[in-house]
Amino acid sequence: MRAIEVRHLTRGYAAVRAVDDVSFTVDEGEVFALLGPNGAGKTTTVEILEGYRRRDAGQVRVLGFDPATGGRAYRERIGIVLQSAGFEEEFSVRELVRMQSSLYPRRHDADELIALVGLADKRDARVKALSGGQRRRLDLALGLAGAPDLLFLDEPTTGFDPAARHRAWELIARLRHLGTTILLTTHYLEEAERLADRVAILRAGRLVTVGSPDQLRDAARLPSLITFRLPEAVAAAGLPALTGTVSDADGVLRVRTHDPLADTYRLTQWARARRLELPGLSLAPPTLEDVYLSLTGEPDATDAEAEGQGEADHDR
Repeated sequence: MRAIEVRHLTRGYAAVRAVDDVSFTVDEGEVFALLGPNGAGKTTTVEILEGYRRRDAGQVRVLGFDPATGGRAYRERIGIVLQSAGFEEEFSVRELVRMQSSLYPRRHDADELIALVGLADKRDARVKALSGGQRRRLDLALGLAGAPDLLFLDEPTTGFDPAARHRAWELIARLRHLGTTILLTTHYLEEAERLADRVAILRAGRLVTVGSPDQLRDAARLPSLITFRLPEAVAAAGLPALTGTVSDADGVLRVRTHDPLADTYRLTQWARARRLELPGLSLAPPTLEDVYLSLTGEPDATDAEAEGQGEADHDR
């Protein structure tokens, strides 16, 4: 079943459309990533889905509700983790989670939830004593307090060190396994590639593409990258004929090729015949980040200005 259905969604500010005829669906239990440069329309789209911003045109159904009119019945079934949120500094972690949980008819046990987000050893600490990464975990705990069917995650691992980011990814994977639908916005393309079943890419308010990371990579037909170094006495001009293009940056050679198997074979056979080593030899297929950059480029200044003005008009 569909958790989210968006049809021809449109929202404008002055003469610019921040969201321009956007359509997509999200299945129940799916992790869906909404990607795009600053000003692409992500924030406006998500706030419409959350019920915090009106739309100009189009149809939106989330968990069977129109978010604009769903009211309390709708809000009791969703969780929201903002990119940044304010806390009462004198409360403890446990006090805040218990208070948030008390607002919902369904709720997680506070101590279990605190342990789930990795704050068990900080349950009695005051918010003012938490680090930035710990506060972000508290954000996540508060978003989950009402045992939501659908969780909106806005840049969930901003400020995390690599270890904390991987723990957060494990938690999101666990939530998905438990059946929670997750709509994720992130600027970490590795995060989207790791977590999302499907991604949608927006640019200048328009939906550029939607699909699984593998589908987007296949459709983009971008080259793979062979990387290696040559021994000091060997010049790049002596390399065998390759189908890809070769570049040299600080002694690191890069071959961008649409036939990686053939070019890797030619390189290794050439090196073996000359009894040469190719230090650092590696072959990397195109990543979701490569696809993203090929589709988006830089946002237009007018697009960023329009969405920024829209966000300033709304004080959550």
